[in-house]
Amino acid sequence: MGIQKSEIIELEHKLIEGIKTNNVQFLDKILHDDLLFLAPNGEVITKAIDLASHKAGEMVVDVITPTIQEITIIDDTAIVVIVYDTKGKMLGNPIQGQFRYIRIWKSFNDGYKVIGGSCFKL
Repeated sequence: MGIQKSEIIELEHKLIEGIKTNNVQFLDKILHDDLLFLAPNGEVITKAIDLASHKAGEMVVDVITPTIQEITIIDDTAIVVIVYDTKGKMLGNPIQGQFRYIRIWKSFNDGYKVIGGSCFKL
């Protein structure tokens, strides 16, 4: 049986909770070791950079409301397009607005992991 959209939707909601609560243990499990993510400023974020940011409490999420726009399944990979209405702080600077993400999930023997993504402000 292949990837089901309902599984990916559930994982997206768990990921949001992990981000909101800075659950580094969960994020470590769900992010692939070779993750590459493009931040809105063009910076390439690795798993190590992302986890360090959460460990340091550099990201504070006050509000994050997701709207999943599309999920495409290709074999053992899911591509998700999602918009977040976000309010919080990053490195002490306020962030607010809508951000569109593309996130790529891949199935592995030990579960689904995020292998890549990107986001930009709408």
